[in-house]
Amino acid sequence: GQCNKNLGGAFLMVYKIGAVKEVIEKLQQAEAVIFSRRTTKLRRRRSRRSIMSTTKTSTLHARGSSATLAGAAADKMSGSHLDTIDLSSLPGMRAFTDRALLGLLKTFVGIHRDKTILEWNDDIRLGLGVGAASINLLFGMDAGWAVEGAVGSEYKIDATYLSPHVNMASRMMSATKQYGVHFLLSERVQKLLSENAKGTLRHLDTVTVKGSSVQQKIFTYDAKVRHDFFLYSRTESQADLDSERYSTSIWQTDQDLCAMRSHVSDEFIAAFTRGRDEYLAGNWPQAIELLVQADNLMFQAQVEEGYVTSMAESSFRNLNNLNMSDDREESQERLALGDGPSQNLIVYMKSRGGVAPRNWAGYRALTSK
Repeated sequence: GQCNKNLGGAFLMVYKIGAVKEVIEKLQQAEAVIFSRRTTKLRRRRSRRSIMSTTKTSTLHARGSSATLAGAAADKMSGSHLDTIDLSSLPGMRAFTDRALLGLLKTFVGIHRDKTILEWNDDIRLGLGVGAASINLLFGMDAGWAVEGAVGSEYKIDATYLSPHVNMASRMMSATKQYGVHFLLSERVQKLLSENAKGTLRHLDTVTVKGSSVQQKIFTYDAKVRHDFFLYSRTESQADLDSERYSTSIWQTDQDLCAMRSHVSDEFIAAFTRGRDEYLAGNWPQAIELLVQADNLMFQAQVEEGYVTSMAESSFRNLNNLNMSDDREESQERLALGDGPSQNLIVYMKSRGGVAPRNWAGYRALTSK
């Protein structure tokens, strides 16, 4: 990826697939190969059966012509029509998207493993007047087209990208704070990933974001900050070699990726998935019950993983339930050790009386930027 610009508290990372013309040409080539293979298979079947059909042959030619015409029309597409291009059919697109996400995940690990950055977390100057401070990053991802160019005046010109998809990535990043996660991916990104990578993501919610009426699922990679990331450090040459030899099996074998998700159990995923599905279906009382169960399972898993350092063992009994502790500090730590997405959905439903409205359509609008 390319770090395009610093937007104050955020950086824009761009993973360029190619110019529109190049992308369309690649799609045409891929479609030509697919149709050619289908035509060859059909011809072989027909020759084996000794069946000749003028009508079917014409249909096959029509299909081939349709692919060519669609590609020719695409050259004249307006920006709004570019979203209809199916990027997943591009050769190598799934590996490309996998590696883009993998790069962000490795960045997350890196800032929590780098000794210099970790020393800054202990620097008293960062926390003066605001309490304890730590260095962290939140990530939002979207996929789509963008206009690339220089924007500005004779006094200051920046190379930048203008696109609703850049805005969507920004919305995803902002929404990580609402859900209490480090990563949020749009549905467009999820569809471009390999099956192995998809299997590590969790569908959190179905939403529309500010400035868009498009309903979409949003996903997270359940990454947890660990204090033993240094155990899995690798040299730059080793990391480069891993990149060159990329395989989708890395999602199940890489030590960093496995460590980040070590707190996620099958039991928790099952409880959350059922709770989320009930929430989307409008069965909110049942959804709240299941999501509370999922949150408690996450809390127990994090206690067993050793993430709790500031509370005594005797406090755990009081914190096993979201509403059990009267101590504000303990309650905040309990919330931090639970599952942010579960808590977010519970709060949303309870704030509306715990019962889905009659016009509930299975999604909600995220109003904040």
